[in-house]
Amino acid sequence: MNKQEAELLSREIEILMNERARMLRVVGAAAVLVANTDASTLPVALVDAADQLSEALNSLPEETLRDALESVRAEVE
Repeated sequence: MNKQEAELLSREIEILMNERARMLRVVGAAAVLVANTDASTLPVALVDAADQLSEALNSLPEETLRDALESVRAEVE
């Protein structure tokens, strides 16, 4: 691998790491929202979306979810 290829790869990795950090903040905020939402108080039109979000969050690996919660400084029990 030449120097130019190494620099390009390094930039791509940096882009991916920044994107991961942004995605973790989104997931962390969504997890906090779901954890603090009482489904019985949601309008009927939002229940399906909330359920889908909850299922998506629950399907994440525990370490990823923990990283996401830490990225928004949520307390992890």
